Amino acid sequence: MQAQDLRLQESKQPQEGQNNQRGETTTSVKDDREKPHISKYKIISIENDTTYVDTTLTIRKDYAFNYLRKDAFELLPFSNVGRPYTEMGYSFDDLNALPRFGARAKHFNYLEVKDIPYYEVPTPLTELYFRTVFEQGQNLDASFATNLKPNLNLSIAYKGLRSLGNYQRELTSTGNLRLGLNFRTYNNRYFIRSHFAAQDILNQENGGLTDLSNQQYINEIEEIQNRATAEVRLVDAENKLDAKRFYANQYYNIRPGNDSTQNGQIRLNHILDVTDKEYVFTQGTSTPQFFGSTFENTNLEDEVEYQNVANTMILSYSQAYLGRIGFLAKHNSINYGYNSIVIFDDQTIPNRLQTDIISLGGTYQKTYKGFKLEGRALYNISGDYSGGYEIHGTASTRVSDSLQFSAKVDLSSSAPNFNWILNQSAYENYNWYNPEFDNVNTQRLNIEANSKKYGKASASLTQVDNHAYFGYTSTAEGAEVDSLITPLQTNLQVRYLKVKAEKDFKYGNLNLANTVMYQNVLEGESVFPVPEFVTRHSLFYDNYLFRRALYLQTGFTFNYFTSFMAKAYDPILSEFAVQDFQELDGFYTADFFVNAKIREARIYFKLENFTTIFQGNSNFAAPRLPYRDFAIRFGLVWNFFL
Repeated sequence: MQAQDLRLQESKQPQEGQNNQRGETTTSVKDDREKPHISKYKIISIENDTTYVDTTLTIRKDYAFNYLRKDAFELLPFSNVGRPYTEMGYSFDDLNALPRFGARAKHFNYLEVKDIPYYEVPTPLTELYFRTVFEQGQNLDASFATNLKPNLNLSIAYKGLRSLGNYQRELTSTGNLRLGLNFRTYNNRYFIRSHFAAQDILNQENGGLTDLSNQQYINEIEEIQNRATAEVRLVDAENKLDAKRFYANQYYNIRPGNDSTQNGQIRLNHILDVTDKEYVFTQGTSTPQFFGSTFENTNLEDEVEYQNVANTMILSYSQAYLGRIGFLAKHNSINYGYNSIVIFDDQTIPNRLQTDIISLGGTYQKTYKGFKLEGRALYNISGDYSGGYEIHGTASTRVSDSLQFSAKVDLSSSAPNFNWILNQSAYENYNWYNPEFDNVNTQRLNIEANSKKYGKASASLTQVDNHAYFGYTSTAEGAEVDSLITPLQTNLQVRYLKVKAEKDFKYGNLNLANTVMYQNVLEGESVFPVPEFVTRHSLFYDNYLFRRALYLQTGFTFNYFTSFMAKAYDPILSEFAVQDFQELDGFYTADFFVNAKIREARIYFKLENFTTIFQGNSNFAAPRLPYRDFAIRFGLVWNFFL
């Protein structure tokens, strides 16, 4: 209440026609506070990068107006919102020294630590997001941030989705709850940013089209134009990811140092990350013709759990000439596994992987002659995954207000994800234990330039040794299924080149926004499939109307990618697997959009993939999984400042 102190002034004369419900004349009040500038509403990342609330409407905002709330240029969506995406490009910006939890196809909408923002606002701030979906549902995302005191800001946010979809058994239901805290003492000695996140991602799984309906879809047979009548392979299967995380990043300046340069400052930083995940696949009746024989025929349930308690301590010293040098120590306590042991004639599958890992490393920050240098290194010295490491280095500079350069090097050596090492299932083939898998060694060099005049361009070269992937192996003659999925590791060296450029052109009120990506797998293409080209072009008109009360954007967006052997989606693991039985033909899509901004509200209206009205749709998002048909979708993003 103190932070939101309203200075209300009573008018001396009642205004005409201003009556209460009883018909009595009332006095009016007015708020004489000076409204804070929008730049005072700060959004802070966990890396301490600070931006402010942006209520403008740009074509980039249109690209990010989707379920993920970010530009999905390198992702090909499945037929329903909230389902996985086929990856058409890879970034390798999350390299780690430890293996990750599996079910990676469930993590497109999973909010990691770096995805949670923190706020510093002078008055309460609200953002509302709404967008229509495919049949019976909606997608909502609401956030609220407030300052209890100038140095204490709290936030709460929830994103929810429910969409039935156009095909049988593809219902999606997800929820992402986030509670945030941003606090500092008045003397700026102690800081803490903390959040709690509870996330659940549920998908009904239909396994894709049957052989008959798959061919009918390709041939655009009339009977299958009603998508709800298309036969699917699974009729009673679903999977779900439940996750909870408590995170706290706090530091104390033991020695404050100089206020302006932080020279001589000694800082102790503690980071706590407690993550709990659970993945479950259930199926009413087994389907051995698709996934092989089972231990039981009804009420199948595969459940795996994962807990990781990570504590990181960083003691750093800041010196004007040396920069900020930090010593890092980290402890991870990991528990991953199942509730039972699986015994075969020739192998026993254990139920649990438990280990404690101690890691040592360092951090570095320095600004030298206009270059900002940052580095971080970590090496596992004990535990089951000792020998793993991660190294990150960045150098960036601002040549002028309109030109920036950056270069980044990332190195890592880590065991494959946990579901490559240990997996259990009611399906016999989905049980394995691979402690002998080698570490996956990854090296990436990325260079980026950003110019207001020439646009944005980036190039990266990535090399991966001992690349781990899921693939298909042939079965013995007479088996119920032709091939079965299995975890694999290649001795081929994967070398992956990626070049991406963005440039916008403007002539009067006409605009052309372009994004082009070129990729080349120099070695290892058979286990690392990507399209050679992915492009996006938006041609649109923009202008202010009604005495600048409304800003309008309207035009077309065209997307295209070249053919490639896209990975197949597996609903049991919720993973993608390398396949050689169906090439994903390249195709283009065209959307017509009308976007408008009225004060702080941005309104979006779109005719998605409208060309399929005239020429039909036989395109796929992944093998056996059709791409989206024409749809009319609309929504808005609205900010409120109190």
